Amino acid sequence: MAKSSDGTSALTRVLAVLDAFTVDHPFLTLTQMHRRAGIPLSSVHRIVAELVSHGLLEQASDRTYRLGNRLWEIGSKTPGALGLREIAEPYLRRLHDVIGQHVQLAVLIDEDVLLIERLSAPDAVINGSVVGGRIPVQYSTSGIVFLAFGEPARAERVIASGLSPMTPTGLHTPDDLMRALDETRRRGYARGDGWIHPASRGLAAPVRGSEGVVVGALGAVIPNDGSSPRRVASLLLETAHRISEALLRAYLPVSHPRALPGGSLRALVASSADSMRYLERRGQGR
Repeated sequence: MAKSSDGTSALTRVLAVLDAFTVDHPFLTLTQMHRRAGIPLSSVHRIVAELVSHGLLEQASDRTYRLGNRLWEIGSKTPGALGLREIAEPYLRRLHDVIGQHVQLAVLIDEDVLLIERLSAPDAVINGSVVGGRIPVQYSTSGIVFLAFGEPARAERVIASGLSPMTPTGLHTPDDLMRALDETRRRGYARGDGWIHPASRGLAAPVRGSEGVVVGALGAVIPNDGSSPRRVASLLLETAHRISEALLRAYLPVSHPRALPGGSLRALVASSADSMRYLERRGQGR
């Protein structure tokens, strides 16, 4: 792969341009991309022109650019995050109907939690999470789930990078973090009272894939009003278990009696049983 004079590959520079866009900065000019990506403006011009030609970026009338719908199309074929979201969505809706507060689903990217789905209500408590947004693992209960049930080295890296909590009740010291991880393993779910906003309490439970590996975190954000979280935590654990079971069934061999209908699309689509059987038959006919 071709490299620039500073040794970075063409793909690395393309990704730097795409990564310049965030939830907080969805529209950027060429100069802003240059500054945020840290690559020469002349390179940004060439990269952006090619990305626009492929529909990966789109230009607005005010000379700003945004991520293109082609990226969404490509991402929608990903069995990981978006497949998990499709399979989990019916269960998230049922949970949301019961608790009436924020319900969300997250995956892990590097040392961050990426939110891939969120259901809310107009009168729900304050929640700073945004679909497509990232938050460092040590700030959220979903992140604590990944740290508690993941590789120990990740928690060590988080501690080494330093803890700087967002609120006074957050995790201030390595001992605070390790205590939170131990309590999460013991309870089976993570709890954070006022970690992101004083009015809000976060709860999160692990969603597991094959061989018990944690592939997602199911979270709820409820009022931090001093009441017991046990009812919501119990519902959260039950729902996370049901999602985990559905994930396993989505990846069973098609011939298995417990396999979900839908053939090769089971890991990407969640629809009515008749629809899934139709998609499976259509796939077999191709």
